[in-house]
Amino acid sequence: MKLFRFFLLISFILFNFSVSAFTQKTKTETAAFIDQHKVQYVKVAKTIWEHPELGYLEFKSSALLQKMLKEEGFTIQKGVAGIPTAFIASYGSESPVIGILGEFDALPGLSQEAIPEKKPVIEDGHGHGCGHHLFGTASAAAAISVKHWLIATGTKGTIRFYGCPAEEGGSGKVYMVRAGLFNDVDIVLHWHPADMNSADPWTSLANISAKFRFTGIASHAAAAPEKGRSALDGVESMDYMVNMMREHVPQETRIHYVITNGGGTAPNVVPAKAEVFYYVRFINAKDLMDIFNRVVKAGQGAALGTGTTMNYEIIHGVHTLLPNLSLSKLMDANLRRVGGVSYTEDEEQFAEKIRTTLIGARTPMKAAKANQKLTARPATVSTRPTAMPTPSRIRRRRDTRTPRSENDGSCWSSCSIWRRIRCSSSDSGMHPASSHVRTQSSTRSGGFVGAFLVRAPLLSTFLHHSEPF
Repeated sequence: MKLFRFFLLISFILFNFSVSAFTQKTKTETAAFIDQHKVQYVKVAKTIWEHPELGYLEFKSSALLQKMLKEEGFTIQKGVAGIPTAFIASYGSESPVIGILGEFDALPGLSQEAIPEKKPVIEDGHGHGCGHHLFGTASAAAAISVKHWLIATGTKGTIRFYGCPAEEGGSGKVYMVRAGLFNDVDIVLHWHPADMNSADPWTSLANISAKFRFTGIASHAAAAPEKGRSALDGVESMDYMVNMMREHVPQETRIHYVITNGGGTAPNVVPAKAEVFYYVRFINAKDLMDIFNRVVKAGQGAALGTGTTMNYEIIHGVHTLLPNLSLSKLMDANLRRVGGVSYTEDEEQFAEKIRTTLIGARTPMKAAKANQKLTARPATVSTRPTAMPTPSRIRRRRDTRTPRSENDGSCWSSCSIWRRIRCSSSDSGMHPASSHVRTQSSTRSGGFVGAFLVRAPLLSTFLHHSEPF
């Protein structure tokens, strides 16, 4: 699989956005630099793919990216924000300070060989279902490209790579923001593999997650059932009430759960412990918290009704991304210069086998060679529930694009931009770790919090993962 095309596309896009005043000659030289190092970048990405690690446990992946950047002369700060796998790699001096985020965590239960049929490498093992092995590597490649341009032109400025752990439900960046690691940054970029080539100013849903743990009383289910109080009954009662609640929440709400502890493996023992893990999402954080509090009350009611006790632990909480049309236009212009991706016949056959397993309308294959029109309108920054694009609106936008991008076998991608963000932990409206959820722009820079999405094709070696970021 010619992964170097993917790195060329993403690295060049990020690089050119950072230095949008480049001459055409310099841009061509940058593309050539990425192409010359494709073997190295592909090797790094494949190594991360072959050694998937869950959030906060990405020791090998983090070390590999640190080594790659250190060899290029970057100064490495390890274990930032008190997180062993988080790091910052910096090169240059003075302002502007431009940061690029890189993620590298995997997902549980998605172990998969690089074939178009489902075949785990390790049964129930971890795997990269969302392309983070590409995410971290291509972002590092972009940072290295900018570093070489700084040297070649004698330009003052700092390029900074942020190694961000635990994006998948761990909100590693939240702790990094809270630690002040972005206080002196002018612009921060991040991207994500996607199913299209585009730079649309879309957003995400605010979300919060929590684990609800029920405690009951164990007893023999046949000899002394009256002496037991089933923790699993508590979990099931909570799930039932939350499912009934779905009819009475705004239609943009997304609630999903998985029972992470079913109470044991012996049916004849009344379960004393059980746990359910919930995600709740909505288009703004204020109303999200109202919905989440109703979920909590369902858990409290379930405990009361089953004679058990319940406590819950908030795992993470984040606001929506804030779209910025101006920055999306700049990104789109450079994306059009880079162009799309042309797949070989073998690659298209590989992707076609995966396409047959997908549900619903499928994008035609050949549109990977083109870039999509910048059609999505940016959302107005507001606290009203209607301010952010809803999933249904996003879906309509995707379905009505002209022309559509024809490269299935890819994943979501995003790009968020922050400008001189100032955060205070007392501003958090959600989890104590989520001090970034209400950001305050620096008055001396007239800053803003902006975000938009970048779509880029992902070679169909990787399983599709539909979890929103």
